[in-house]
Amino acid sequence: MAETTALSAELREGIRRVGEADIVVGIPSFRNAGTIGHVATVAAEGLRRHFGDARVAIVNADGGSEDGTTDRVRASADGVPAVAGRYQGRSGKGSAFRAIFEAVGLLGARACAVVDSDLRSITPEWIERLVGPIVRGEAEYVTPLYARHKYDGTITNTIAYPLTRALYGARIRQPIGGEFGFSSRLASTYVSEPVWDTDVARFGIDIFMTTTALVGGARIAQAFLGAKIHDPKDPGADLGPMFTQVVGTLLALARRPEAVAIWSGVSGSRDVPVIGEIRPVEPEAVNASMSILIDKFQAGAQTEGRVWDALLGADVRATIEEAVKAGHVGAIDDELWARTVYDIVAAARDRDDTEVLARALLPVYFARVAALIDEVKELDSAGAERHVEAQALAFERFKPSLVERWSASEPSRA
Repeated sequence: MAETTALSAELREGIRRVGEADIVVGIPSFRNAGTIGHVATVAAEGLRRHFGDARVAIVNADGGSEDGTTDRVRASADGVPAVAGRYQGRSGKGSAFRAIFEAVGLLGARACAVVDSDLRSITPEWIERLVGPIVRGEAEYVTPLYARHKYDGTITNTIAYPLTRALYGARIRQPIGGEFGFSSRLASTYVSEPVWDTDVARFGIDIFMTTTALVGGARIAQAFLGAKIHDPKDPGADLGPMFTQVVGTLLALARRPEAVAIWSGVSGSRDVPVIGEIRPVEPEAVNASMSILIDKFQAGAQTEGRVWDALLGADVRATIEEAVKAGHVGAIDDELWARTVYDIVAAARDRDDTEVLARALLPVYFARVAALIDEVKELDSAGAERHVEAQALAFERFKPSLVERWSASEPSRA
């Protein structure tokens, strides 16, 4: 059974002391004492500078750090009321967000922004751009728009962005970005969903928030935040669990009847308004190990081969098998990747084990990332972005086959 609340007694007492707030900045954390003080200080400055007439608060929902993370928040809030303490429930970022959503309701806030606890590039303007459109009634949900290194954000670039765009028809470039703004109505909607004993309680939270906003018809905007500088992860070495949780959640949400009713009728995609002027920014470099990616692709083929036989079309399967044998991933191009993803999405129609489906896709993700790195290695950020856009268009082109298979009496793997 999931916990009925994510708020611990410590967090509840902090909320009681604050009383009420119009605007909240939420910060999830776990062992972030080295960075969270800076985040809290800048968030406080953003609240004072841009929302000086409003009642404001910072809420830090922590995963049980023993390094003084919560103390750093209290010491760094610089006069802004701060609530900091451990959340209850399943360990993960999503449970921390759940506590923040509940805090928004108890404080009576109109709007909330959430920001990562390891940010080094946050500025006071981030708070205004994430929360301002909510306060002004221009949007109900604000996603970030960053400049990221061409090897960073590989889960976003290869699947979260192109699949969300193709399914729901909105060009939300960072649907799992980490920084968001949302209304009190959406916070209440998120809390009420019966998902808190699933991967939404972990890294599935961002795609859950974005997809729920899309399916619910919320007005959405993107906030340009410049470069995102944080603690990056090597896509081959670090991102397997995150991929499985994000994609498993994406599949679970896509198979809901209310989501199918929307995405099955969507063709193409539309622009989403941007808050702030988009300026050229060159982000910090991120390392990526091609050898690790290819090794994980080949190793994954050994464990997932039988699942691939059941889920993937014959020509897709044959191409992947040839790439495994050759140890060369050039054939895993944007079209082959889009078709592979849609084979997995189609399988979700009649299967609720979406985590198993996501794991089956993981080795091919490693191959696609390796192929994409090779494609863009000589390009600047703008050139690499054109490759990501071409991949998104491939997802749009092949979507009709998914709609046809989903509506058929038996899903076809042709």
